[in-house]
Amino acid sequence: MIFNFNAAEVFDIAVKVEENGKRFYEEAVKVIDDPEIRDLFKDLAQQEVEHRQKFLSIKKELPPQASQSTVFDPNNEMSAYVQVTADNHVFIKGDFEAKLAEVKDARSALRMAMEFEKDSVIFFLTIQDATDGQKGKQFIGELVKEEQEHLRRLSLQYKRQR
Repeated sequence: MIFNFNAAEVFDIAVKVEENGKRFYEEAVKVIDDPEIRDLFKDLAQQEVEHRQKFLSIKKELPPQASQSTVFDPNNEMSAYVQVTADNHVFIKGDFEAKLAEVKDARSALRMAMEFEKDSVIFFLTIQDATDGQKGKQFIGELVKEEQEHLRRLSLQYKRQR
């Protein structure tokens, strides 16, 4: 079955991704000794909160047709599908604590964070392609830019760790 997401559903996914990103950064700070990396992760956790709020605000501004289903959904399965899609994001899938246990030092935390942000960019670009309507595609483009900025900051810090 092919799903075309409407813009409202994409923002629901974005909110879930940002909530989990915040949780990762807050938990990773607890196992990182490097004060500069800790500060970066604290800042990124706060930005995830801000992004979540921004996405909720933008969602509220969407025109009514942005919330209309783009597929026939007689059993209201779309919200479950949106949840599964968010949960299968590389940063969310599997056991969160097991993923966090892979963080042994600042470099491993940075690598994992970069993987998350990179996958978020890819995820949102993929969803953008599956979204009907120019307005929805434009809003998703904003999500991509936010995640690219996170990736840029993490990459710069990772290069400094060599």
